[in-house]
Amino acid sequence: MVEKVITLENVPLAEFLGQANENIKQIALAFPQSKIISRGNEIRIKGGAPEILRINDVLNLLLEHLERFGHLTPENVKDYLDVEGVPFEEANRDQVIVFGNKGLVIKPKSPNQRKLVESAMNNDLVFALGPAGTGKTYIAVALAVRALKNREVKRIIITRPAVEAGENLGFLPGDLQEKLDPYLRPIYDALADMVPSEKLKFYQETRVIEIAPLAYMRGRTLHDAFVLLDEAQNTTNEQIKMFLTRMGPNSKVIITGDQTQVDLPVRQKSGLSEALKILKNVKGIGVVNLSGKDVIRHKLVKSIIEAYEKDQAEKDRIKNETGSRKSSS
Repeated sequence: MVEKVITLENVPLAEFLGQANENIKQIALAFPQSKIISRGNEIRIKGGAPEILRINDVLNLLLEHLERFGHLTPENVKDYLDVEGVPFEEANRDQVIVFGNKGLVIKPKSPNQRKLVESAMNNDLVFALGPAGTGKTYIAVALAVRALKNREVKRIIITRPAVEAGENLGFLPGDLQEKLDPYLRPIYDALADMVPSEKLKFYQETRVIEIAPLAYMRGRTLHDAFVLLDEAQNTTNEQIKMFLTRMGPNSKVIITGDQTQVDLPVRQKSGLSEALKILKNVKGIGVVNLSGKDVIRHKLVKSIIEAYEKDQAEKDRIKNETGSRKSSS
């Protein structure tokens, strides 16, 4: 057994330790092989050397968080301790994509979300595919905000094809931008988690962050930018080709889509599906497939997705059997 004593100097103890020492108790539960005692401004740790080092790392991250944001909640502690069961040495500060508003820690919360982050680091163009709720758009926006904060790019451009999910924008009140704002709301919601409201307003006014329908991309060269094409399953073949050829020097592009939720007119092929077929052998392009296992919304969403996937598989089976009978007759 090894013992280490950490003295907290110039630290607001009530905020750091939490109500009834809740923050420290969470750490103790995460490391049951060690004993952690908090008295006054000292934290005494007894245990094996490797685990003590890990606990020390956690405490340093929490101190850094408190200094940065001025508060520390049990939820913050949980974020640092746990990334969906990944050992802490893998769930360190490198897993954090960006620190959002009010101390929100934004990081991948599933294996495939981590694959998306890694793919974006290694490729200039990434396709992120998967059903609703898998966090593909949210993670993509977080990566864009990080690139802007790190001065890796000069601007963020986020776009969507203006295709309604069974609705008609023409009947909505207001000008084009007012009609499109509700449709682009998921993007605004994600940005609101990551960029202070006044700064976000300034960024939009100065076009450092631009959110626009896909049609506005025609004829442009998107350089020094992190570009996100969302809901790409609703692009036509011509639209996605147009978008892909907008890439300029020092640009990063993430294309997200759910191939099971195409809102295009009947018999209109999805440009996303066509692009994936055409580009499958092109080097330097990453493709990450997320699934129902990555859903981080209400637990029922996973069950809903699984039910629809099962139904689609049954329809495909019947269709294949019918085709086989016709060809053999």
